Amino acid sequence: MKAVIQVVESATLKVSDKLISSIKCGLVVYFCVEKEDDEEKLNYFAKKIAQMRIFVDENGKMNRSVKDVGGEILLVSQFTLAGNCEHGNRPSFTLAELPERANALYLKLGKIINETYQLPVKFGVFGADMTISQKNRGPVTIILTDNK
Repeated sequence: MKAVIQVVESATLKVSDKLISSIKCGLVVYFCVEKEDDEEKLNYFAKKIAQMRIFVDENGKMNRSVKDVGGEILLVSQFTLAGNCEHGNRPSFTLAELPERANALYLKLGKIINETYQLPVKFGVFGADMTISQKNRGPVTIILTDNK
């Protein structure tokens, strides 16, 4: 599993020019499931995403979580994070999980974050060609992996 986590002031997600999701202050999380990823890792990812202190406090220090700032999460499935660029110029995506299982784990991650950490989670459309506009803050971008 991999996630790219970005702090945003706002973000919108559209499919075919139709607004699907939008958030104000919060996180945009691009999430990838790879083959042989254990479902138990979802709890680790949910906890890290919900509790990571990457928002600035009154002293200018990264000391607040998305919940501390009353933020939301836009969770976007992105299989291209599994891309292997070691050979040639076209990434190989053989490490990406099959769509059915990847979608199920993607949705489950959102459910865990919402139910366990009481955070609003909005979703993209799995497998769709999405247009995402975001106003990044910081910028702050964190890459979270499961360190297989």
